Order: sequence, then C-alpha cells, then structure tokens
Amino acid sequence: MAAYRIVVMCSGNGSNLQAILDACASGTIPNASVVKVFINRKKAFAATRAAQAGIPCEYFNLISQGYHALGEKDALKLKEARSHYDRDIANKVLQEEADLVVLPGWMYIFSPAFLKPMDAAGIQVINLHPALPGQYDGINAIARAHADCLAGKLPLGYTGVMAHHVVDEVDKGPPILVQKVPCSPKDSLDDLEKRIHLAEHDVLVQAIAQLVQPVWRARQNDEGS
Repeated sequence: MAAYRIVVMCSGNGSNLQAILDACASGTIPNASVVKVFINRKKAFAATRAAQAGIPCEYFNLISQGYHALGEKDALKLKEARSHYDRDIANKVLQEEADLVVLPGWMYIFSPAFLKPMDAAGIQVINLHPALPGQYDGINAIARAHADCLAGKLPLGYTGVMAHHVVDEVDKGPPILVQKVPCSPKDSLDDLEKRIHLAEHDVLVQAIAQLVQPVWRARQNDEGS
C-alpha cells in the first residue's frame, strides 16, 4: 500500500522539517514519508537536513530562476512573475503525486496560481503559525504577542500556535490543531520564542498525523474491497 506522500517547503533552518522526518521515521506520523523538499533560499539549512535523510531537495527561487529581476518595482510585472512562479512550482508538486504540502517557515505567500491546482488535485496545503486563530496574523507574531504581554494586553496570559489549512488570505485558513502557550511579563522574548518553537514541533506533527489517518483508512478499505 502506497505511503502518504508529503512535500515540505522551507526557507531556513528546517527544524520543523526535522520534526516531520523524525516523526515519520518513528511512526508518530504513521504510514507516511517526506518525498521532496523545496527551498527558496540557497543557504537554507533545511537542504542539509534533507540530504542527511536522503530526501531529494530542490532550490527554486523567484529571482534566481529568472521570474523577475532583482529590484524590480513594477507592480504588474511582480504580480505576473509571482503568478508564473506559483504555477510552475505547483506543477513540480503535482509531479511528486503528493498528498500533502507543508509550509513550515516558507517565507513566501502563495497565490491562487498555486493553491487552485492543489485544491483541484485534492492535495492539502498546511502552514504553521505561532499565534492563535485570528491573532497576530502575518509576520513577527511572537514579538507582537510578547509586546502585548509586557503591556498587559494579554489578560488571559497566553498566546499560542496553530497548524492550519492555507487559503488565499494570510493565516486565515481553518485551524487543524491549536495549542495555547503561556506568556508572562517576566518572560524575555527569547523565553517566549523557545517555548513557542517547542510547541510548534508538537502541533505540526500531531496535525499531520491527524490528516494522515483518514486517508490511510480509505486506502486500506479500497484495497480490501
């Protein structure tokens, strides 16, 4: 029976990629494997993690691959370039026959040119965001939560982490799994970042395992019928 196929896209260190790889190897994410890693920053350490695990990795960058020139300012050209890039990387994912695309630390916002082909093919796309649903959407979420905590604007004393489906609006997709993370005015930003990053690994692994189960059961039923 074919394993559940995961494509991971990273821009940096790849610690969440490592959490996924480890969970697939241990069976915490059951009957699944990472089949391809994409990076959009040449020096992303995620590429090293992929190589160490024997996973194919491809560098695919908007500028390096010639979709638009460095420093391009024309809004129409930028929009067209991003659309072409999104369409082409969607085609690469489709070639992998993926069941799931995971975007942990992928520092790029996909347009419908990527999301629509995924939806049409039945490929789920998920993201990890260091905040609770509806709070601190977009960049610098941890720092913004920490600032509010220090200012007494987090009356319940926590922020959080969520794994969510990706939609056209940034960080607005339906949550898959949410975990609260305590935040105290005594915490430094580094304290909160470490606590959130630990929670991220757990939330992401649990969310993927949750998505795998119904697909795997359906495949078992198909083969048994």
